[in-house]
This record gives sequence, structure tokens and C-alpha cells, in this order.
Amino acid sequence: MSEVLACADVTVRRGERLLLDAITWTVHSAERWVVMGPNGAGKTTLMQIAATRMFPTGGEVRILGEELGAFDLAELRPLVGWSSSALVTDIPAGESVANVVLTGAWAVTGRWRERYEAIDEERTTRLMAEWGVDGLAHRTFGTLSEGERKRTLIARALMSNPELLLLDEPGAGLDLGGREDLVERLRRLAVDTQAPAQVLVTHHVEEIPPGFTHALLLREGRVVAQGRLESVIDDAGLTEAFGTPIHVTRIGERLVAQRSS
Repeated sequence: MSEVLACADVTVRRGERLLLDAITWTVHSAERWVVMGPNGAGKTTLMQIAATRMFPTGGEVRILGEELGAFDLAELRPLVGWSSSALVTDIPAGESVANVVLTGAWAVTGRWRERYEAIDEERTTRLMAEWGVDGLAHRTFGTLSEGERKRTLIARALMSNPELLLLDEPGAGLDLGGREDLVERLRRLAVDTQAPAQVLVTHHVEEIPPGFTHALLLREGRVVAQGRLESVIDDAGLTEAFGTPIHVTRIGERLVAQRSS
């Protein structure tokens, strides 16, 4: 397995506030990571760094073997697929769903003067079908439901055939049916041996798709635990991370968490 993301003593400080505190973490090509922690734990900050949208104030970050800050971001960004609600405000509300996905090939938001080939159009059509938005191709992004928007952004993140896929809370705001549909689609992606390394940020263990292999728990910008999923997403790890007694139960291939008495 090759290294796709490596953080060594990564620190982010904003004034007196420490958002990340000496994070050391490595993701390899065949791994599927879930990142969990309470609000303010530093999850989104860490994902913005991995997506090359933010630079740390200390430490070293290597993405696909390149040191962050020492290479052309325009060349690297298409190799890192990023699906996040932070992208929503960057995408023109009047852009068609097909173009939202298509422009992911160049990691740009909004169709402009880029030139695309037939293979790009074919990949757009296939990804929209895989993520259940093919019937929305001519709809505008601003008219989509939350679930439709999330699936569109994931299809877009995969458009450039990335080597690292970052999914920042894709299940947030979805109803039960939408969540279960998303988890099943993410399960199929996770078990695909041709798929890129994956990092999923979530607040809920119920949203962890089967097939995910590793977990990272954060609290107040620090690592609580990291490693194989089954040794990290347990009562002790979640209790420490969330600061309340948590009991984890496995039902089939899925996990359920609740406050323990």
C-alpha cells in the first residue's frame, strides 16, 4: 500500500485558539478511514488541510508524496476529491447538475472556458447514474434537495478519478431514507478495490458504511485514538472523545451508539 496522506505534528492556530494540536496521522491507498469527534474537535479543519484548502501553522503535510506548500496546487487538487458543504456557496446556483459533476474533472466550480473530451462526458454520465442523480442532469444545483445535493457533490468529487477521496459529513441533514441510501452507496464504493483511499467525517456511528477499515477520534484538536476501526470505535474510545458514557452495539455489519447507563 502506498502513502496518500501523511500529517506529522500538524498544528493550526488562530490567535490564541488551537484548532489542531500536533496531529500525526497517515492514510494509505487501500484504507477507508472514518473521522469522528464532537463539534469543535478539528475534523473540518483537518479535512480542509487534506483538501489543500488550508495550510497548517506548524508541522508537515504530504499529499501523494508531495509536501504541502512546495508544489503547484492546481496540479494536485484534481487528484484529491473533496465533497463538503463548504463547496455549496462556491458552486453557482444556476449551474446544471451535469456541469457541476463535469467541472470536477478540473476541480473548478462553474463552467467557463475549460475544454472537455468525450471521455469526460461519458464519465459524467456514468457517475451521475451511480450516485442516483442521472435524472437531474438538466436541473440547476440550487433547486436540489439536501440528499440530491450531497450525491451530486460526491459524483463531482470522483470525476477526476482521484487518488484520495474526502467526504466531509455527507450524511448531515439527510432524513432516514436518504441516509440509508447514502450509506449503501458508500458501502459499494468502500469495497471497490479500484476506488481511491477514502476519509469520511461523521458525527454518528450509524453512518459508518461497512467496508471502512480505520478510524481517527479527535477531541479539542488532539488525537484521542486511531487505528483499526474495531479497536477505536468502541465504548472507551467514544466515551473519551465525546465526554459522555457511550455504548456501541454491532447489528450485522452496522454500528449503533447510545448513552450508557
